[in-house]
Amino acid sequence: MAPSRIILIVVLISSLIGAGSVAANYFLMRSMLQGAATSAPVAEAGEQAPAEELGEPGEFLFFPVQKIILSLRGEQQEHYFVIDLVLQADPETDKKKLEQADPMVRSSTVAYLSALKFEEMRALPIPELQERLEKALLEDFARRRVVAPFQHVLVSKLIVQ
Repeated sequence: MAPSRIILIVVLISSLIGAGSVAANYFLMRSMLQGAATSAPVAEAGEQAPAEELGEPGEFLFFPVQKIILSLRGEQQEHYFVIDLVLQADPETDKKKLEQADPMVRSSTVAYLSALKFEEMRALPIPELQERLEKALLEDFARRRVVAPFQHVLVSKLIVQ
C-alpha cells in the first residue's frame, strides 16, 4: 500500500473517532441536562423555590484539571484510568484560588478513586461518578479546613485501559 493511502486512512479514522467522541459527549450532556431539569424539586403552593432550585441559567467560571492518572485493582490485572475534571465556580471566584486548589483536587481524586475496584468504577454512570467525586472532594476540603473555591465537579474525559 502506498504511504499516501496509509496517511489518508489514518486521517479518516482519526476524523471518525473525533466526530464520534463529539456526538457521544453531546448526547451524554443532553441526557444529563434533561435528567437534571426533570429532577428539580417543585415548590408547594404558596411557597417560592430558590432561584438555584428552579434551574435558572447563570454564569459560571470553569477551571480544567487535566490528566489525573490512576490505577485500579481488577480481577486479574491492574487497569489504568485517565480522568479530566472541570471545576465549576461562581464567576466572581479568583482564578488563582482555583489554580491553588488544583494539587488538592488531584490528591483527593486519586485517593478517593484508588480505593474503588475496577469493576465498581467501570459500572458507575458518569453523573453518579461526578456526584461521588464532588461529595468526596468537598468533604476532603472541609476535613482539611480549606474553603473549596468551586461548587461542582464535572467529568470532562474518562479513558480506561
